[in-house]
This record gives sequence, C-alpha cells and structure tokens, in this order.
Amino acid sequence: MATIVVDTGSGNLRSVEKAAEAAAQLASGRGLPVTRTGDPDVIRKAGRLILPGQGAFGDLAKAMQNGVGPAVLEFIQTGKPFFGICVGLQLLFETSEEAPGVRGLGIFRGQVKRLVGGAGIKIPHMGWNSLNFEAKQPQLLATCGAESRYFYFVHSFHAVPAESGVLLATVDYGTNRVTAAVGRDNVFATQFHPEKSQRAGLLLLTEFFSQ
Repeated sequence: MATIVVDTGSGNLRSVEKAAEAAAQLASGRGLPVTRTGDPDVIRKAGRLILPGQGAFGDLAKAMQNGVGPAVLEFIQTGKPFFGICVGLQLLFETSEEAPGVRGLGIFRGQVKRLVGGAGIKIPHMGWNSLNFEAKQPQLLATCGAESRYFYFVHSFHAVPAESGVLLATVDYGTNRVTAAVGRDNVFATQFHPEKSQRAGLLLLTEFFSQ
C-alpha cells in the first residue's frame, strides 16, 4: 500500500516527498509508492502516513478542517505507521500558545508553548542539534543511531506533553528543554526536519519505511 504525504497546501511538501521516496528505495531495495495528496479518502486508505508541517499551528489546523483532520485521525486509529514533522508534531497535541482557541488533533495531552529566548539565544531556534533520549531506547531512533547524529531544527514553538511516556527525545537550547521527538504505539513525530537533516534524516525515514 502507498505511503501518503498529507498535502495541506503549505510547507516544503516536495522536499518531504523526495526524501520519503529515497528512504523507501533504501528500505526495500525497490521503489515503494509515495503519493502526495489532500484527498481524505486516499489518506484513510494509506499504508503509511506522513504529516509535514511548516509555518503556523493555526494555519495548519484550519487547513485540516476540510475533512483531512478526521481522515488523519481515522488512519491513526488503524494502527498503521504515522510520522509527523515539525508543526505536524505540534498538531498531535491539544492546543498551542501560537493560536489560542484553535484545537489540535488531541492524540496526545499537552500544549504547544513558545521557546524562551535570552542572552545569545535567538528565536526561532534554527540549526543542528544532537538528541538526548528521554525514554529507554526509543526503537525508531535507536535503530538508526539517532543519539550520535545531528538533526536540523527551525521553529519558535515546541510541544510540552502532559502525560508520561510520550516524550522520546529532547535537545538543549539555552534554558529550553526542547521536545525533539514524541511517540506512542504507531504514532511517531519529530520537531526537527528529517528531510533537511541530510544522511541522519534519511536513515531515520528509512527505518520508518522498514516498519
């Protein structure tokens, strides 16, 4: 079954699609189908789902009100592999300080909060950081050797889970303990951009396609 990259009309969708195609090739030794679409019916029937996000929480949430959001929720409930990226991670939570009154998907309890700046600490957080594992050997990250690699971040907000076991990895940025990856069961998501993280990101996506 095809891997679907959810098209919400914004963000670096083509870059995510190309990275997914390359990872699928590495994982299988042959080309596995990767399709970009915003069609709710196609999303529901996907074999794997990738939800990219770039920009503002409120904009992405509103873009998913045309049937895409319910389709993503239905897909997650099937137990098939799901990968959220950047705002695609943030949208898994209930609310965001960036968009008061706008609801996320609510897969995880918690809120998205603004990073704290300070002397020498610029917001947005942009650049390469190494991960700290917060759970013992989170499988997808451990298998690709993520703890010894650097990943690329660009964001001003991050999710703060309100339940234990969801937080998988963090990075340190000034006084911020930044949520870098979350997951539970079939749901996995990163605040960093694997499609911009060169070999480290490609290896992570390859592990996702190996599930």
